[in-house]
Amino acid sequence: MTIGEVSKKYQLSTDTLRYYEKIGLLNPVPKENGKRNYQDDDLHQLEFILCMKSAGLMLEDIIHFITLSKEGDKTAPERLQILLHQQEKLKQELIEKQKTLDYLNYKIDLYRKKVE
Repeated sequence: MTIGEVSKKYQLSTDTLRYYEKIGLLNPVPKENGKRNYQDDDLHQLEFILCMKSAGLMLEDIIHFITLSKEGDKTAPERLQILLHQQEKLKQELIEKQKTLDYLNYKIDLYRKKVE
């Protein structure tokens, strides 16, 4: 896939994709005729990055995780701890969001009754 196709598919700017490559989040993407040609492995790596960002990890933390991953299985315990820590943070965020949603639903029900 070209950088433009990847940009559209993942709703990222081409500048962001180049930046991810520059800072080491993405491995250098091979070029054909001077243009980046993203392969399945590149897309899987990008999907991982986007998932980790969505989970709340900072780019520096994702770089650290990827660096550990390149060191092999000996870093698996540390990587597991990173993921477990982020999982716990997400669970807490979900609890807070659910409380907010419950309160919002309560208020909506009150106003619906007033309107009826």
